[in-house]
Amino acid sequence: MAAAVAALAASQGPGAISPPPADNLSGDRAIGTGDATTPPGGDGGSATGDSPYYTDLPPLNPPNVTGLPLQPQTPIVTGPAAAGIPATVLDAYRRAEQSIRASDPACNLPWQLLAGIGKVESGQASGGRVDGNGTTYTKILGPVLNGAGFARITDTDGGLHDGDRVHDRAVGPMQFIPSTWASWGQDGNGDGKKDPNNIYDAAQAAGMYLCAGDRNLAIKADLDRAILSYNRSTEYLNTVLSWFDYYKRGTHTIPDGTGQLPVDRSDRPRPGVPLNPTPAPPSPTPGRPSPTTPSKPAPGETRPPATKPPEVPATLKVASLKAGTAKLTATAGGAFAETAAVTALDAAGRPVAGVSVLFEITGTADSRFAGGAAKVTVTSDAKGLAKAPALTAGEKTGDFTIRATVPGRANLPAAELRATVDVRKADALTRLGDGALTAETGAAYQGAIQAEARLDGALAPGVDVTAVVSDSETSSEASADGPFFKKDAAGNPVRTQVLQADDKGVVSLDALVAGAKAGTYVLWLTAPGGGTLKLTLTVTEPTPPTTPPTTPPTTPPATTEPSPEPTASKSPSTAPTTAPTATASPSASAAPSPSASPSASPSAKTSASPSPSA
Repeated sequence: MAAAVAALAASQGPGAISPPPADNLSGDRAIGTGDATTPPGGDGGSATGDSPYYTDLPPLNPPNVTGLPLQPQTPIVTGPAAAGIPATVLDAYRRAEQSIRASDPACNLPWQLLAGIGKVESGQASGGRVDGNGTTYTKILGPVLNGAGFARITDTDGGLHDGDRVHDRAVGPMQFIPSTWASWGQDGNGDGKKDPNNIYDAAQAAGMYLCAGDRNLAIKADLDRAILSYNRSTEYLNTVLSWFDYYKRGTHTIPDGTGQLPVDRSDRPRPGVPLNPTPAPPSPTPGRPSPTTPSKPAPGETRPPATKPPEVPATLKVASLKAGTAKLTATAGGAFAETAAVTALDAAGRPVAGVSVLFEITGTADSRFAGGAAKVTVTSDAKGLAKAPALTAGEKTGDFTIRATVPGRANLPAAELRATVDVRKADALTRLGDGALTAETGAAYQGAIQAEARLDGALAPGVDVTAVVSDSETSSEASADGPFFKKDAAGNPVRTQVLQADDKGVVSLDALVAGAKAGTYVLWLTAPGGGTLKLTLTVTEPTPPTTPPTTPPTTPPATTEPSPEPTASKSPSTAPTTAPTATASPSASAAPSPSASPSASPSAKTSASPSPSA
């Protein structure tokens, strides 16, 4: 068989491969091949532990699908079935190629090589039986590696990936053994997990494994060594190269779950090649007729199992998604009482079980499914019902849409479900404290003004409360000259403000300043849900400062004795009055008089006190 495969590869593949010596009956495994180039991490010496693989070969005629679209189409309308690769699987291969070409451009990894390995290892994840996130619906497990016909690898992962606590098994669409995955596992789809059963994770890991050791896969020798490091078998190498070359000539996408399923596997006997050949019986004695038709197969002979036509995947049976009728409403920050749900129906309106349904929150809504996810994939039950996980409302209020689609069925109309997030509410507001709210014009009110918000008797944390300073108890229109909360950038008083209750439902107004006009005003507090509270604000004129009364003196202050009315010698106006007395006639200075001489020179002094005659 290995020689036949090598001949076929020579006719349609990238080049003939000369099989090295073999160490088993089938000639599949090459002695020592890949030992020097195998990346570390696998106890079995290869990525798969040399587990069995599919040996189906591509058609001899290459596909002619140049220029076909790369988006899923249902049903398949063109191109040979063998060239079709399920949409999600193909996307994983392409994404891995792009990622590794960015991080290791010298490797020159082509996605067609990953596709060739994926075809040989798992038939492209069992024909693309993966959900919208790329995870296989059921684990893809190789046989137990217990040494009976395969390598013997004792358990290395405690059964985490393969469910076997005694021996290891190859796992997932790219068939990694757990010990290799422990070293090479990747998170290819960014979900925070490294899952060998996820095609995105497995394809990324396979690409990095193939590029190990500074390989350049554009060089034939490096390419062969890379493939042999994955599974040390000449037939494996030739089979992968055949599919690699086939896919390079053209492929097209097909819906997930509709890929061709392989039939032949390397650990299954082929027609005409018994596992335990028996010696040829002696020739019959001449003259005796030989039996014409044996009633049973000869010992050791096996017949190929009868193949059943593949079952139509549930994904292709779906004709429509019927949206549920539950009303999806919640208060901001709270849980939705109902869950988003759709029913998968076929063309006759009957429910379809086992359908993958992707629920996705659209737009800028910040509501999320359990775990903080904006999109989740679930599977429909026996009644065709697919229910999304619990939904929690975000802080953004208003309506938003949840879209439900079937991955791989781009032409199937989506079902849309409307959801609404309401604002938080309070139906009662009660003041905390009872002191009078009074301040003088221009002064700040002392202490915080607090109120408690409740809804249906329970505290209402987070509710928004609008505070307005008004002139009236009958109208919440803002006052033009009453107290204010602050001033805006232009210096104008702000008399309307939105407050938010804390986690105990308490609203606090910490700053309030009296305006310039004395009077009585009203502070309105209102909340969605009907809660209202009105508080009286008083603004008074400033109190004038108190000054002690003035007391008149009990004794008059000491003053200079008044001069006689006619003589005010300190004023120049008195000069005419005193001058005639002193100089009434020329004789006053010519002939001294006994009475005049004493008073002539000191007249200015004597004028300050009364004369003896006065």
